[in-house]
Amino acid sequence: MDLTIIIPAYNEEEGISDTIRELLPRAAESGWKIKVVNDGSTDNTEGILRDIEGIEVISHPYNKGYGASLKTGIVNSDTDYIAFYDADGQHTPEELRKLCLNISNYDMLVGQRGKDSHQDWVRKPGKWVLSKVANFLTGRKIPDLNSGLRIVNRKAILGILHLLPDGFSLSTTSTIAFMNLGFNVGYMPIKVSKRVGKSSVRQIRHGSNVILLIIRLIVLFNPLKVFIPMSLFLFFAGMIYEIIYGVFMIFPKVKLVPAAFF
Repeated sequence: MDLTIIIPAYNEEEGISDTIRELLPRAAESGWKIKVVNDGSTDNTEGILRDIEGIEVISHPYNKGYGASLKTGIVNSDTDYIAFYDADGQHTPEELRKLCLNISNYDMLVGQRGKDSHQDWVRKPGKWVLSKVANFLTGRKIPDLNSGLRIVNRKAILGILHLLPDGFSLSTTSTIAFMNLGFNVGYMPIKVSKRVGKSSVRQIRHGSNVILLIIRLIVLFNPLKVFIPMSLFLFFAGMIYEIIYGVFMIFPKVKLVPAAFF
């Protein structure tokens, strides 16, 4: 398969070597290219990458973000398909191979993490909220909103690259954009392991940014999905306010005229 595997890496010295060395034999056998984007790491990630043969390393002068790293890899690739692959040891070459065997009918095929996958329970509430928001705004059930293992058609994603963020939420927003533009998006069950090293994702800050980006994309592609519910909410909120204001502020001030007057 004509595929480039893009591995964004920011301070991943604990797991990056094992991740790539496990992937190299399968990549050589299948003819896949591996591009690692070192996103301004301040630990020994860059030094480790220099000692690994069979990969191409692109380095950012400073930390730009997960999405920016993927964009750099996409722009500097020339294959028909692109794979996103995490540097922290969560994925296996076999899971990637399963996606490759089933990509033919899709523009984006996402690895759907199953119940047997490692789960960070601290993040589950935030992911649930994001999932509900995305499902409502897209009108489609999304089984896994931000999986880090996926294959995309390079030509298709190049056309929307300017819409995608430089931060953590590129995976999420690219899924939303593909769905709203009518591209074929599919899911395939995978199993992921516990990450090696410490995650740089901050649940509250990144989660709120993702919601804002999802809304921005839906406003761009399907604005009525956002503006109609918002208009109805404001209309009924205004009505309720007027009723309450009338009952408690106006009527008590009206002096009733005695019936004998008539």
